[in-house]
Amino acid sequence: MTRVVAQGTFDLLHPGHVHYLEDAATYGDELHAIVARGANVTHKAKPILADRQRRDMVAALDAVDEAHLGHSEDIFVPIEAIDPDVIVLGFDQHHDEDAITAALGDRGIDCRVERASGREPRHDDELLSTGDIIDRILERRG
Repeated sequence: MTRVVAQGTFDLLHPGHVHYLEDAATYGDELHAIVARGANVTHKAKPILADRQRRDMVAALDAVDEAHLGHSEDIFVPIEAIDPDVIVLGFDQHHDEDAITAALGDRGIDCRVERASGREPRHDDELLSTGDIIDRILERRG
């Protein structure tokens, strides 16, 4: 059985998230999604939704076999526990594949790192990012 990990913030779940997780699931037999704890999100604005709510939403998706909250101090702790064969990074995630591969090697974790495909909007007003959703909310209701 091939175990796959996808990870992200997954705030304000949208079609881009669904595409990422469905694409990641095609890399193996079992998809584990790791949902970042809000306190650990430093590369963008903190999530709007609570950690457990975001995890529960991700867990409800058909493509996801198990959803986990990330570790509060070390992002590799859940990776070590899950022991994946593949880690699939999101199309637009800020992570550097080579740096992740090196960090995995340093910890003795033997898995490959892939990058998910992107998804184009399917209609004119479809939003595929949390930032765009927030901007629209502020524009229309702010």
